Amino acid sequence: MSSYRPCFLIPCYNHGNTVHGVVQQLMPFGFDVLLVDDGSNADTKAALAYAALSPNVTLLTLKENQGKGGAVIAGLKEAQRLGYSHAIQIDADGQHDTQALPELIQTSEDNPNALVSGKPIYDASIPASRRYGRYITHFWVMLETLSTSVKDTMCGFRAYPLTQTLAVIDGAAIGTRMDFDIEIMVRLYWNDTDILFVDTRVIYPEDGISHFDALKDNVRISKMHSKLFFSMFPKIPHLLSRKRRKAKHWSTQKERGTILGIKILLGSYRLLGRGVFSLLLRVVMAYYWLTGKSAKRASEQYLARLNAYGAEQNITFPETMTSYKHLLSFGETMLDKLAAWQGDFDESNLTISGAEHFHDSVSQGKGAVLLGSHLGNIELCRALSRRHTGVKINALVFTEHAVQFNSVMEAVNPDSAVNLIQVTNLGPDTAIMLQQKIDQGEWIVIVGDRTSVTREGRVVMADFLGQPAPFPQGPFVLASVLKAPVFLLFGLRAQSESGPHFNVYFEPFHDPIVLPRGKREEALQDVVQQYASRLEHYTLLAPLQWYNFFNFWQLAGKNNE
Repeated sequence: MSSYRPCFLIPCYNHGNTVHGVVQQLMPFGFDVLLVDDGSNADTKAALAYAALSPNVTLLTLKENQGKGGAVIAGLKEAQRLGYSHAIQIDADGQHDTQALPELIQTSEDNPNALVSGKPIYDASIPASRRYGRYITHFWVMLETLSTSVKDTMCGFRAYPLTQTLAVIDGAAIGTRMDFDIEIMVRLYWNDTDILFVDTRVIYPEDGISHFDALKDNVRISKMHSKLFFSMFPKIPHLLSRKRRKAKHWSTQKERGTILGIKILLGSYRLLGRGVFSLLLRVVMAYYWLTGKSAKRASEQYLARLNAYGAEQNITFPETMTSYKHLLSFGETMLDKLAAWQGDFDESNLTISGAEHFHDSVSQGKGAVLLGSHLGNIELCRALSRRHTGVKINALVFTEHAVQFNSVMEAVNPDSAVNLIQVTNLGPDTAIMLQQKIDQGEWIVIVGDRTSVTREGRVVMADFLGQPAPFPQGPFVLASVLKAPVFLLFGLRAQSESGPHFNVYFEPFHDPIVLPRGKREEALQDVVQQYASRLEHYTLLAPLQWYNFFNFWQLAGKNNE
């Protein structure tokens, strides 16, 4: 996270009356400012020189006017030379509302490989010719990108990722005047850079100075669109497949089965028994391995990381691990769930480590938080609830298809002691509702290894299998707010047993999680790293029981190709 090091970039040509005010508005943000003098007049040079007296302001002077695009390009190159990772461009004329900066900066930090741009909200001050010109440009950009996701290409209020942007600039002859803003965004899109937008109020001051030449710049922009349009044709296959190749958040990856399909599986299991069904499962998972390209690729990425970490730590795994074996293990876990829902398992199928901690907490009548994961079988928390019928366990689920999936279980086993609560984010309403359940002595189960559905950028990077991975803040912040004892729960299938047997690990984590003011980020980082370390420990015990079938080490906003 510390690799995000932005600076403000202000290209300036004869805006001496306004540039000082813009610089002053940026001071509270605490970032360095890079001014680019694009061959300005004497008064503006004096204003820029005065602004550059501040210790966090750098002035780059171009001897001759290069145009807005030329000034931005020069500034981007200088920013990279100075060691910045991102350049946040803002115009020198004061058109852009700096109140939008916190959201633009946060979006850029959460999505460091993306270009984040303002999406203008205009008032009545916008000239009609500018408004209509934007409509025309937007039409051409839709053709050039074969997409409606690029909302605006003319706003100069942007956060540029320098590595991606300069790679595009170095590889193409890009316009250096008013055509630059449009062309660089289209070419970044062609280069698989995500384009994100934040609403930005834009004002055209009555006495403002505009360097837009209605004839020359419109001719330049028309030529640019012609060039981009014809250059787009060889890229059509790539552009059409871009949406399919774009990484999706784990919650949008639909279950390939349906409720009807699960009912068929249940019927087959009842009719054929576990042994025959287990043989059929191998055929089914072989088909899934051949056709489920996304899951197979994610499995291969995980196993490559696992083997690399094993080599680094001199860890020898007991068997050769393949993506097929990994997916088959997932199928076997689904079979275990079917058996559990049928009531086929009892205490003889379980070995519970740390049961004394569970008994102690239950005997005191306290509510608690169970932090689980997608390692092994979290459904085994039902075994704990059956041992103590007075304990009500509430499991948070974050996707609609998860609720549909579990509705089948409720139909099969109406006496389930686990209450499913569907949530889309861990907001105040959720916290209040869960606090009431904790106060009533109920337990809350939440997984700590998948990023938020709606706030994927709210993560803490923690080392996992030798590489930083994004873990969600939400579960750990929520646990601290609830002020309840927190336990870890892992349920792993014992491969060495002749019949189905499971090792359930129940261990204290924090009582409670404390995130003190003033040191909140450091404390949160420490807690998440502790969780990641325990998750890693149990992953190494049962590496093929890891069921996060997406690139765990990347956020969905980053390109996985």
